[in-house]
Amino acid sequence: MNRMKYASAAGLSALAVLAAPAAAATSAPPASAVRTAHPSISAKATVGSVRAWQQFRVYGTTQHLRAGTRVTLQQMQGKRWVSLPITMTTNSGGAYNLRVKLGLVGQNSLRIVGGGATSPVVKVNVHR
Repeated sequence: MNRMKYASAAGLSALAVLAAPAAAATSAPPASAVRTAHPSISAKATVGSVRAWQQFRVYGTTQHLRAGTRVTLQQMQGKRWVSLPITMTTNSGGAYNLRVKLGLVGQNSLRIVGGGATSPVVKVNVHR
């Protein structure tokens, strides 16, 4: 009789051990479903229109980028994006704030790049 109790108890504990990993495996997402966060940058200008060579600021924040990431201002010139000599590193919160002076009269398209991310285009009208 004791053998039956022992065999039943051993069988139940073995069943519990076999069932536990299966339950854990079904609760974890498959490896293909795990997504990594993509870096992103926001950008805004303090003005929509400015005189030529008048200073304004382009500012924003980054997501999923390390603090201290270098960001660069780019300007659309013709059909190409040209990096301007206006750069800085993000602070510990991922924010940046660039001082900008533009001399190209007309509608200027600007964006920020850094850390493999690109911001949406910001438009600033420069007039005489």
